[in-house]
Amino acid sequence: MFTGLSAFPLTPMNERGINEYEFVRLVAHLAEAAVDSIGVLGSTGSYAYLNRDERARVIQLSVENAVGTPVIAGIGALRTRDVLANAEHAQQAGASGVLLAPVSYQKLTNDEVFDLYATVCQSLSVPLCVYDNPGTTHFEFSDELHGRIAQLPQVRSIKIPPVNNDMDSAKERVAGLRKLLPADVTIGISGDAAAATGLNAGCDTWYSVIGGLYPRAALAITRAAQAGDIQQAKALSDALEPLWALYREYGGSLRVAATIAEITGKVSQPCLPQPLKTLQAGDRKRVEQVLGQLGLE
Repeated sequence: MFTGLSAFPLTPMNERGINEYEFVRLVAHLAEAAVDSIGVLGSTGSYAYLNRDERARVIQLSVENAVGTPVIAGIGALRTRDVLANAEHAQQAGASGVLLAPVSYQKLTNDEVFDLYATVCQSLSVPLCVYDNPGTTHFEFSDELHGRIAQLPQVRSIKIPPVNNDMDSAKERVAGLRKLLPADVTIGISGDAAAATGLNAGCDTWYSVIGGLYPRAALAITRAAQAGDIQQAKALSDALEPLWALYREYGGSLRVAATIAEITGKVSQPCLPQPLKTLQAGDRKRVEQVLGQLGLE
């Protein structure tokens, strides 16, 4: 479950609620493409904007429509009690694993983050992926803290931020972390533009945004890297550079991915929770131009 391609779909919604029909279509598309796992309620899934019942419903729909593909469900929340409630709902709904970021308003200490994971692991019967996303949580894990948390029962993967695109630096980063982890804990890369480099440098998993919309393109990169074809994985990723450039220009992948989903009819407009908005006017035209250039399917 924590190897290969983990594809993260959007959670289409408006202010009246989740668009369940559209969400189910996204999940079914990923299952049909045979991704290795489906990651729901990550940052791409707008988990921080959903209440407890909405999250539980998303997980239920995911499991029901994943056709046996493992579902990894995000459970992050500000308070530990809410994380525990989310974890219980995920397990009851049949999620195969959970994804947990140290969400905070007050900046957390290392001991507070460790205690969060230790507490949650005590209540889990499914494996957990540590979600290291300093861009949203404003907490930066040290490798030593990752190693400490990785000793906890149920921890089976570490989802790290993008690696340096220099291969030697990326290999050093991955190898240094791996020395501190148990053999059964995988390392996953996030940040689509860095995925090929991360996989080629020894990461086991790609936790992918674009994989949630175009799983076959993401699978091609993943399978090339898994086969040891470094040049092919890099070439396939480089071909998507116009898309990665949009991510950089518009402050990350979420607005770009949501705009793509609207333009291509995968979801209706609007699809993000207010106050978030997809790209409009000239910015939207730029996305349309990139899509026409890339010819993604």
